[in-house]
Amino acid sequence: MTQPGTMTPMSRQMQDCVEACMSCHSMCEETMSSCLQMGGQAQMQIMRALMDCSETTRMCADMMMRRSPMSAEMCALCAKACDMCAEACTAMPDDPQMMRCAESCRRCAEMCRTMAGATM
Repeated sequence: MTQPGTMTPMSRQMQDCVEACMSCHSMCEETMSSCLQMGGQAQMQIMRALMDCSETTRMCADMMMRRSPMSAEMCALCAKACDMCAEACTAMPDDPQMMRCAESCRRCAEMCRTMAGATM
């Protein structure tokens, strides 16, 4: 029996999702730096997707860690932001940083979709 005020341990699945979110957040932040150096209209659209994904993944991880009752909905939203970011990054297939970011976003989206369907 758990003590009053203590939280049940996170499932392995939730821990993995939190790690994927934090990894994706860091990758988006790094990619924003390289994107800022390029300039141009296409990069502005990618920047918006990177910013949305970065913020959403950080918030999603935070909500899972504090066991928010809104975690499942946040995971669903996070998966959508990650999908959009991955798609935006693939507009620059010759840029290795963009391709790494797209892969991180795809992995995070997949894990978040799984968590959105799971009971938190």
